Amino acid sequence: MSSSEEKKIAAVREMAKAWEKKDWRKVGDLFASNGVLHSMMVDPVVGREAIYERISGLGAGIDEIVLDIDHIGVIDGRVYVERWDRFTFKGKKGEVPVVGVISFGDDNLITEWREYYDRAHLLREMGVEEFDHHGRN
Repeated sequence: MSSSEEKKIAAVREMAKAWEKKDWRKVGDLFASNGVLHSMMVDPVVGREAIYERISGLGAGIDEIVLDIDHIGVIDGRVYVERWDRFTFKGKKGEVPVVGVISFGDDNLITEWREYYDRAHLLREMGVEEFDHHGRN
C-alpha cells in the first residue's frame, strides 16, 4: 500500500473517530472548503460549513454512535468503506449497514463522500419519519 493510500485510509478512520466523539466541527473540517457530502437518497450538501451544519443538526439527537468498519480499501484512488453505523438516537438504539465512497484532493481533504444505505431502514431505526435538508426532523 502506498503512503498516499495509507493517508486516505487514516483520514477515513479519523472521520469515524470524530463521529464517535460527536466532534461535528472535526467532521466538517475533514472536508475541502467546496467538499460534497452526498447521501445518495437525498440532495448533496456542498461546502464545509453546510456539511458541518447538516451533521451537527443530525448529531443533536445522537446519544452515542459507533461507525463499525468491516472493510476498507483504496481502489482507483478512492476509499471504499463497508460498515455498520450503530447508534442511540433520542434514546432509541439502531443500526444500519452503509457503504461509503470517498474521494480526496491533493491536500488529503475530502472532496466528495458518497453514502449508500437504505434511507427508510435508517429512519425506522432512528424512530423518525423524515429529515429536512439540514438533517432536522
